[in-house]
Amino acid sequence: MQFIDLAEIHVKGGKGGDGIVAFRREKYVPAGGPAGGNGGNGGSVILKAVPHLQTLLDFRYAHTFKAEAGQRGGPSNRTGASGADLIIEVPCGTMVWDADTEELLGDLTTPEQTLQVAKGGKGGLGNKHFLSNQQRAPDYALPGLEGEERHLRLELKLLAEVGIIGLPNAGKSTLISVLSAARPKIADYPFTTLVPNLGVVRQPNGDGTVFADIPGLIAGAHQGTGLGHEFLRHIERTRLLLHLIDATATDVIAAYDTIRAELVAYGHGLGERPQIVVLNKIDALDPEASNETQQALATHICQPVFAISAATRQGVEPMLQAVWAQLNLATLRNG
Repeated sequence: MQFIDLAEIHVKGGKGGDGIVAFRREKYVPAGGPAGGNGGNGGSVILKAVPHLQTLLDFRYAHTFKAEAGQRGGPSNRTGASGADLIIEVPCGTMVWDADTEELLGDLTTPEQTLQVAKGGKGGLGNKHFLSNQQRAPDYALPGLEGEERHLRLELKLLAEVGIIGLPNAGKSTLISVLSAARPKIADYPFTTLVPNLGVVRQPNGDGTVFADIPGLIAGAHQGTGLGHEFLRHIERTRLLLHLIDATATDVIAAYDTIRAELVAYGHGLGERPQIVVLNKIDALDPEASNETQQALATHICQPVFAISAATRQGVEPMLQAVWAQLNLATLRNG
């Protein structure tokens, strides 16, 4: 499936129905009087978050959405039918911006959450509405109003509690495939992962936690270099980062510093986000070299470093225990 996380659409509420001019014409009723009904209101355009969508792919070819217009009024004071609202389904995690003013209109994070983005026009008034002591036979009515019109930018940010980050080929896809039922493409060359992958990992109490495997970042990612810039936004919502480093890299400290610098440069609080640092692929090193690398990295960053092999699951359980502890701590801090 192709991953689309940005889209621009044009939405317009339905036009209100026109009011009409009509008079009563009934046998045995000598004084008829105005009887033109009001027009119905136009339908509104409403965005609705649904859990079964994962991308904004539906908006790649469909860009214009218009709600139904209201019906014109009828004789005998009959009000026209209102136009139906247009419900547009979007993935959970979709931020909605006014593309012209850059105003954030809403952030649809929970299933069934809705946001009205274009209100329908009000129906016009029929001549019955203008009856007064001074105006006994008004012969005019008002047209319906146009619906609200907007140019929107939709931006999808994945809703994951744990983001797995690191340089290309650090083993992120292998790890998420081991931890969850996700089955990303895995190969021994950079940029195998071209789209974020989500996987649900079960905690010991049975609760599910969403992990996101973010495509490899490189130096300059915050400025648009490589693939990472398009996906940095997806770790903005995470509560915890799992920073994976290839133990067989020439310089693991430089690998850590590269990603750390990109998080800080990107901003949005990523530099301060809680982070667990993990040295992966230790099965490719002898134990002595693995320990030396682990200690050197831990000394450099002044925090413990976990050593694992995602391929063999060595060291994965202690790492997961640290993840659960960090998430529980964050929950307690947030009340």
